[in-house]
Amino acid sequence: MFIVCVTACPVGIAHTYMAAANLEKAVKKAGHEVKVETQGAQGLENEITPEDLERADAAIIASDIRIKNGNRFDDVPTLTVGVQEAVKDPDGIVKELMEALE
Repeated sequence: MFIVCVTACPVGIAHTYMAAANLEKAVKKAGHEVKVETQGAQGLENEITPEDLERADAAIIASDIRIKNGNRFDDVPTLTVGVQEAVKDPDGIVKELMEALE
């Protein structure tokens, strides 16, 4: 599976990037391909492209704020969680997503 993720928090510094790293690690550990976009203090990084969305089997949005261009995920099965959850329990998030896709 190819899973795309977006992380964003109000300040856009530590938690955005910690959540991104943890989700990337958890998705890979589960045996899937992943691309993580961050919307942090540095702006939008590693942007998910229309081509990525066409390939995506699912998406994880870990955000405590409204993400930029959120409607682009309308056609992709999406799990939305808070940033803290992605920092603390990324494996649980991936498991929940996989169960929802079954």
